[in-house]
Amino acid sequence: MAKPRQLSWKPRLPANRGPMYLAIADAIGEDIEAGTLAPGDRLPPMRALAEWLGIDFTTVTRAYAEAARRELVDAEVGRGTFVRKRPLPPPRTVTVGAVEMSMNHPPEFNDPALLACMWRGLRSVEERGQDLLMRYQPPGGTSIDREMGARWLSSRMANVTADRVLVCAGLQGGLHSVLSMLLSPGDTLAVEALTYPGVRALAALLRIRLVPVPMDEHGVDPDALDAVCQSEGPKAFYCMPTLHNPTTTTMPLARREAVVAVMQRHNLPIIEDDDYGSLPTLVPTPLAALAPNLTYHIAGLSKCLSPSLVVAYVLAPDAWSAARLTSVMRATSGTVSSLSAAVTSRWIEDGTAERVVQAIRAEAKERLAIAARMLPSSQLVMPTEGFHVWLRLPEPWTSGEFVGGLRHAGMGIVGREAFSVGSSPEAVRIALGASATRDQLRNGLGMAADLLTQLPMMSSTVV
Repeated sequence: MAKPRQLSWKPRLPANRGPMYLAIADAIGEDIEAGTLAPGDRLPPMRALAEWLGIDFTTVTRAYAEAARRELVDAEVGRGTFVRKRPLPPPRTVTVGAVEMSMNHPPEFNDPALLACMWRGLRSVEERGQDLLMRYQPPGGTSIDREMGARWLSSRMANVTADRVLVCAGLQGGLHSVLSMLLSPGDTLAVEALTYPGVRALAALLRIRLVPVPMDEHGVDPDALDAVCQSEGPKAFYCMPTLHNPTTTTMPLARREAVVAVMQRHNLPIIEDDDYGSLPTLVPTPLAALAPNLTYHIAGLSKCLSPSLVVAYVLAPDAWSAARLTSVMRATSGTVSSLSAAVTSRWIEDGTAERVVQAIRAEAKERLAIAARMLPSSQLVMPTEGFHVWLRLPEPWTSGEFVGGLRHAGMGIVGREAFSVGSSPEAVRIALGASATRDQLRNGLGMAADLLTQLPMMSSTVV
């Protein structure tokens, strides 16, 4: 009998693959499919792989267990873990036609007249002439586009002037530039304990240390923020006060004032992520209005207008800070698409943008009502406006098991691990706008509600 090959297999783990144990299980499946791992091959001992990756032994244990659940490997007591000697099961990733509720983009609305108006806005920008097509957009945007950005922000803040507004390549581009300007490698950034995954990715890229600040039902805890500022020496604080991703929390005004007071006391910059800030009909005063001298306010348009534009506005504390940030943009995120910026300006100028926001609000309201009917209220955290919900999981579920169980059934959602900087309760985010139709949404929410009634072992494949 031939001995199995003993491999020094090492998984390739690209950045931003989510929970480490799932990333390792994914790598096993990918290498089997590629032929790097053959049926009967023995995987490295769990402890050896944990030491090589510099991770906890239990993470590798969970990874091998997840690979076994997917029927990729068999574990034999006293011998090791082996690649299965039978055809591969279907890939773990969600297939075409499956229910995808992981990407948090606005829902499609049913308004042909408004859609036609949006298309007319695209065609109308040709009046800007050939320069729009044959010239680079200046870093920070043209004067016209910066003025339209100031008009957009002025609906929620006073004293917004174009010399403080920069047009950037989406929220992520704005964050990249602001973080690059305010922090250096090795510096510390204070963030909410559950934070936007894009900030985690940028922190890894820029070699910035993240320190979590505890949260409660009203958002970040001001006393905990004060303690972190004293003990950890952060150079700035990043937060999402409105429709927080993933918890859906909107900080009340009193909490915003308390947070601002802490940052003023320590004289530290605030990076206010306002990607969802235009969605609510009524929203408390932005941090940038409460502390304009400290706050870099980044208002993305992907959630409230159109993800395809990839446009955001950065409101800097003053014209000097905006000029300095313009130089950073030139070196980092570059310039926004001239066409995207021009279309956005046209939609703002002719009122199309506000009509789109209203249409998204209306559709989101219907989808929130569906979620409220189909998911257990005792586990559900949801906003009055917006299009994602935060589902707290009952014991003994973990978010990884729940996400895996739904993905096995053909539905994609995101677990708490994608957002956690520190420890956090077991929960998942469900994006209500990702489903193309309300029927698809009901199908997906029904799958989630059904899985909640089971125990984790009941949803797993017996191997």
